[in-house]
Amino acid sequence: MRPRTVWQALARPDYLLSSWPWRAAGYVLAGVVLGAVVLAGLVGLVAAGGLLTVVLVGLPLLGLTAFAGLPVAAVERWRLGWLQEGPDDAGGTEAARLPAPAHVDPPAPGLRSWLATRLREAATWRELGHALLTGFLLWPVEALVVTVALVFPAALVATPLLLATAGEGRELKVLKTVTVTGQAQACGLAALGLLALGAGLYGVGVAAGARAGLTRLLVLPRAGEAEARVRELAHSRARLVEAFEAERRRIERDLHDGAQQRLVALTMALGLARLDAPPDGPLAAQLARAHAQADAALAELRELIHGVHPQVLADHGLAAAVADAADRSPVPVETEVDLPGRLPAAVEAAAYFVVREALANVARHSGARRARVRGAHRHGRLVLEVEDDGRGGADPAAGSGLTGLGDRVSVLDGRLGVTSPPGGPTLVRVEIPCATQPTADGPCA
Repeated sequence: MRPRTVWQALARPDYLLSSWPWRAAGYVLAGVVLGAVVLAGLVGLVAAGGLLTVVLVGLPLLGLTAFAGLPVAAVERWRLGWLQEGPDDAGGTEAARLPAPAHVDPPAPGLRSWLATRLREAATWRELGHALLTGFLLWPVEALVVTVALVFPAALVATPLLLATAGEGRELKVLKTVTVTGQAQACGLAALGLLALGAGLYGVGVAAGARAGLTRLLVLPRAGEAEARVRELAHSRARLVEAFEAERRRIERDLHDGAQQRLVALTMALGLARLDAPPDGPLAAQLARAHAQADAALAELRELIHGVHPQVLADHGLAAAVADAADRSPVPVETEVDLPGRLPAAVEAAAYFVVREALANVARHSGARRARVRGAHRHGRLVLEVEDDGRGGADPAAGSGLTGLGDRVSVLDGRLGVTSPPGGPTLVRVEIPCATQPTADGPCA
């Protein structure tokens, strides 16, 4: 197995022959440059803020110091990718292996919300502390490591060349301490430099691993923060689903109580007008056509309302809605849905639309003679199955509509599976974790 971190690489005998020593050296050298830039930036920011405080312009500059760790931490998270193998080695992207930031999204757009969120986060202050360590302590240490582990050994390795050029073949003082007067002595120092360089590369690897470990501790999400972020994302997703279902119900209610009632009144008015019109005149024929068009529009609107959010689902629950969908199907459908009570509205809506879409596919594509819908609530999960005796060969990726339903079910942490071998039968199975809710008759089991 290929090593995934610098610590794993250091334990392997082929460490010096791999790319890891040079990746570690690049990481440490980049840390030196980053630290010098951070030091200059922090000193310049504080100095400018202090000088301009007398005219109040400096106060915002001093306030920006609290956020100085954010860009530094972003660069550090990017640099951490140098010391670990990731999905890009198997054909993925570099971005796919970058560590996630430790921050949460602001609850509202705008600069004020962003500033308030960041100031309340512990991660912001950890990253500020990391920036101060980088600028005032870590980069001088890294510079010392590079000098001792790489620069000095490289100078020893280059002794024969330096003696032949700078020393004109006669005399050379190496590292201002050792005087070399011949090529034999120079070659001995070069061999010693090679050994020191090998040891130095190991030392650079250790320094890079330690530096990366400190960086992960300060700028990456901690276990509790990561779990809290996951919980918040799950709650946010659930709130979006609930808001979506509430909006669907509002549209259904507005159509049912508004546009549908107006169309009913219009149909009645046209019917009364037909009674008053001469039966053999042109007005009666025009009123008859208008009456028929109003009836057709009313039927289409009722079908549209039923598709948005059927009233039977809201009033009587999933079992009744599935039975209603089976009655509307042109293919005979047998239903067997046994639920101990009502389920959360979002779960009922998602399950109903899965059944409706599956029955629509049965009628349009399968050539089935019969279908069956089974459903139950077992072990904290709603399980629904739609099976038909059609020709099979259904492919969710071919635009059957089941892909979108699978995405909708996954929002509720559910799963949707399709089994459809050529020749049939086709089975659509959905599982959604949920809890039953009390009904008017009493609490559910």
